Amino acid sequence: MSDTRTNAGVDNFSTTRKMFNFSVPGERAITLMTAGNLATTQALISLLRERCETSEDRKSGILSQPTMFQVASLVGDTLKELITSRGPSSGTFSASVIVGGQIKGGPPTIFMIYPEGNFIELTDDAPFLQIGETKYGKPILVRAFDDDMSYEDVLKLLLVSFASTVKSNLSVGLPFDVQIYENDTFTTDRAARIEADDPVFCTISDRWGDALKSALNSLPGYKF
Repeated sequence: MSDTRTNAGVDNFSTTRKMFNFSVPGERAITLMTAGNLATTQALISLLRERCETSEDRKSGILSQPTMFQVASLVGDTLKELITSRGPSSGTFSASVIVGGQIKGGPPTIFMIYPEGNFIELTDDAPFLQIGETKYGKPILVRAFDDDMSYEDVLKLLLVSFASTVKSNLSVGLPFDVQIYENDTFTTDRAARIEADDPVFCTISDRWGDALKSALNSLPGYKF
């Protein structure tokens, strides 16, 4: 799941997609999510798409890599190339990426790619990855995530996590883009956009706030 809020100061907000799909039905399904400098992330996606489409670059493009590890390496190298090309002040153009998916013959997996181009992979000990504004929503995921959760429960947990972040940080906002991938389907068709007036999200956000207050009231007081 990704939000769509971008900003250039507290009085200049806009909505921009941060989730992108690269797929060959029946053969591979790859999803990228971006965070950081908008000019850098837009250039990254445009360059990756361009290299899939031009004949001289197609064989080295994201849709021709044999494994997800090679996909992550390609995205990392491309991100580093873009940031480095912007010169000594490249810290201004910093960005990070999550890339996940599956290529036929290999398992599904997810990587988090840093601005330097290096990356880490999802593990059993670290069952989820986050980029962007993480400090408000991460505690909820750490406490509540379980490997045995259904898709519906995971989505509910993500909405609670994002609702808490939206309440705490102006740089994160609706709508949210959601992508669900089922192993060995090699399709990115299960996707949706959750708008600010979505009745389920509004109910979850309101009830989560009420539940927190109720839980706080039920705790014993500390007496000096």
